[in-house]
Amino acid sequence: MTQIGFYHLTRTSVAEALPQLLSRTLASGQKAAVWCASKPQLDALDKALWKVSDPAWLPHGSEGILCPDLQPIWLTLGEDVPNAAPFLFLLENRTCPDNPPFERVFDLFDGHDEAAVTAARERWTAMKAAGHDLAYWRQEDRGWKRAR
Repeated sequence: MTQIGFYHLTRTSVAEALPQLLSRTLASGQKAAVWCASKPQLDALDKALWKVSDPAWLPHGSEGILCPDLQPIWLTLGEDVPNAAPFLFLLENRTCPDNPPFERVFDLFDGHDEAAVTAARERWTAMKAAGHDLAYWRQEDRGWKRAR
């Protein structure tokens, strides 16, 4: 079964937290797909990833670029994964298939938005019932702490 981590954002925005997680993903030699629900979110992440200073930058691409299969990080509004990424990042209450073809799924949700928290609880319940290995991560002053 897929390992699914729920990341409860309470201290920063997605645009601030995601680059750190993606940096760790690339450092581990993996590729990532990021499924966004809105074009404004995708555009904001695209800009944020170009501004990352540590590492020097986070190489990424999205629809319309050449050689999408070579992109270490793929940003999309759909469910496409042309880079064959084993790691999936879900934003804005996106869901993944019941039997996701990923090693790990990172479900990031805004802890200041009650609707997002409720939706994350519903996704947790569904993924637990499907038998996935779940973890709950709470955002701390410096990084993440596993709470479950």
